[in-house]
Amino acid sequence: MKSPTAPPDLVAVQRRVVAVLAGAQMLGGIGVSTAIAVSTLLASRLSGSETIGGISQTGLVLGAAVAAFVIARIASRAGRRPALVFGYGAGMFGAVGATVAVASESASWLIVTLVFVGSATAAGLAGRYAATDLARPERRARALALVVWASTVGAVAGPNLAQPVQNLAGRLGLPPTTGPFLLCATAFAIATVLAWVGLRPDPLVLARAEADVDPGEPVRGADVRAALRASPAALLGLGGVAISHLLMVGLMSMTPVHMDHGGATLAVVGLVISLHVAGMYALSPVFGWLADRVGRTRVLALSGALLLSAGVVCSLAGPTDTALLSVGLILLGLGWSAGLVAGSALLSESVPLRVRAGAQGLSDVAMNVSGALGSIAAGVVVSGASYAVLGVVAAAIVVPYLLTAGTFAVRRPVSTAV
Repeated sequence: MKSPTAPPDLVAVQRRVVAVLAGAQMLGGIGVSTAIAVSTLLASRLSGSETIGGISQTGLVLGAAVAAFVIARIASRAGRRPALVFGYGAGMFGAVGATVAVASESASWLIVTLVFVGSATAAGLAGRYAATDLARPERRARALALVVWASTVGAVAGPNLAQPVQNLAGRLGLPPTTGPFLLCATAFAIATVLAWVGLRPDPLVLARAEADVDPGEPVRGADVRAALRASPAALLGLGGVAISHLLMVGLMSMTPVHMDHGGATLAVVGLVISLHVAGMYALSPVFGWLADRVGRTRVLALSGALLLSAGVVCSLAGPTDTALLSVGLILLGLGWSAGLVAGSALLSESVPLRVRAGAQGLSDVAMNVSGALGSIAAGVVVSGASYAVLGVVAAAIVVPYLLTAGTFAVRRPVSTAV
């Protein structure tokens, strides 16, 4: 119920919440991107097996999927603040454990600790939803997109800090290879403190109070599923997030392998992937603005068109066609960004506030699982056929969704759930 005391200035609170979430997202992005950049290499070196190195990425994805479920449960019951503190705190615990694992040269322990590091990924994803709790409907997508955009700093800075922190660890008398995970632990620790101190009042708790929504009994999974089944718009948003992530991970993960077949250097591969990452994050505020101005479903249709184009372009690009591959990966990143921003905003406003955190958590679980499936399926397709076939398959998968989103886009806007 609403508090009898004077209500807070919601505009000021929302402004502070977005700033805190953006800061935490930058820090979390530094830690996560650093872990992704070095975990496969370190696991391979410690175990002497490239297969074990690949499993390290599975540990991160698995941890993110499990943590997304836990974070959503905590948010539903207690609010965003304890949920994000748990996510970043678990990531810090995992990074400290990974530091110990690398120092003791234990590949198996490193993989176990990376599961906990994946919790920070889930916290970053949950942070974008926290930005929508107090946002006005006409600015909801922009608030979400700004937090997504903050990931750009971490995604770019993290891998580039790996070498300097190795040198620093060596000067401190530690094994140099522990440096990257010490950086992860530090970044996650600061993000944890920032979320704990900065998210007062809790945006989700305050939003419920302002809307006069009493959570009552704990939200059950059946309640969330029923709310989603009752809202085609929510299912469209969830589908946009999952499908865009499925295709993005599948095509992106196999592009370096495809280029390697053509003899591309690591520098060239790195440039193409960097352009892809820029496409993923740099224009997210633009897609947020578009989603607020022209509608979520129209931006989801745009996402489908971009992803379709990416599949077609990649299918036409040979292993030495660096320019064409760059275009394809940029389109892929842009399609992912549009799908994530518009899909997340549509899902958030299409289910009742009482079950909203649970539905958002289910979306993040679906997103992580689809990414894992995309990576595995892409490897099977490329090894059994070719990268060109993978591009065709990606294009074929997105066509039904593009048609569905286009059908929604020509209808009247769906009213926001309360």
